[in-house]
Amino acid sequence: MKRRQFLYNTAIGTGAVMSLGFQSCSSTTSEPTPYGLGLFSIPFMLDKDLRSGFKMLADMGYKEVELYGPFPFSVQAAKDSWAAVTPQLGFSGSGFFGHDVKEFASILKEYGLKATSTHADLETLKTRMPQMAEAAHTLGMECVGIPSIPPELRTSLDDYKRMAEVFNEIGESAKKEGLKYIYHNHGYGFHEMEGEIPINLILENTDPDLVYLEMDIYWTAAGGANPVDYLKKYPGRYIAMHLKDMKEKKTFSGDGGDPTQWIELFPYMTTAGDGVMDLKAIVDAGAENGVKHFFIEQDMVANPEVALKRSIDYLKSVHP
Repeated sequence: MKRRQFLYNTAIGTGAVMSLGFQSCSSTTSEPTPYGLGLFSIPFMLDKDLRSGFKMLADMGYKEVELYGPFPFSVQAAKDSWAAVTPQLGFSGSGFFGHDVKEFASILKEYGLKATSTHADLETLKTRMPQMAEAAHTLGMECVGIPSIPPELRTSLDDYKRMAEVFNEIGESAKKEGLKYIYHNHGYGFHEMEGEIPINLILENTDPDLVYLEMDIYWTAAGGANPVDYLKKYPGRYIAMHLKDMKEKKTFSGDGGDPTQWIELFPYMTTAGDGVMDLKAIVDAGAENGVKHFFIEQDMVANPEVALKRSIDYLKSVHP
């Protein structure tokens, strides 16, 4: 499990695999909260039988899903890197899991699910936004983003400044296509670098009408930051959220910038409600400050039939 997660995170870290304001990524209502799932939680199940996986989610009460790339239209480098790591991951499914986008949309509809967001690689979003938009609109999706900044593009504060400019450019192209660009934070960027906090620099140097964020509460906490504080400090900037719990309070041994530090904290991830994070306070603050999409995420979770049901049941009990 740890090795598979390492391979996946390393791939997205290089940008080769996959790299909201008070506006929602979709038109879903906020009552009751339409909890969703990041599909990297159940890749083995979806790779084996897509319909069975979606039926399980529908039966549990999930309403939304977030996809992950690469997609048929992704840049070749993303496809090649994905192909290189799939033997170690133990599965190969991604994107539309072997279906064309119309078939995939039909299967989602069959089970009452909606794809409201996706992660893709940075280069695909920079160079193939029209193709991304065509697929997104077929699915009724409005949010597209990256799961992390490639490590070679965040070695200095100047790198982060350049990345903020790139985000604005991608956000502008997304908006022209009727989409919203979101940046999913990982664990890096919360420690001071050259006198500034990189995540703050990104938030303060990107156009709030073009660039939105997706908060991963686990990695935010692991970086030493308080998710509630960020949600309140930057209202309207975070429109999506990844939800998981932490068995006991842990932070990175360093600045959270490399996969070795991430791996150290994988064993502390757990089902919502089984850890020490104040999920009610976080979800409440998110809903009050612009978050519309709450994706449960338990990467390649063991026993998804049990863990994912317990997660959504717990979250519904603290924030219906």
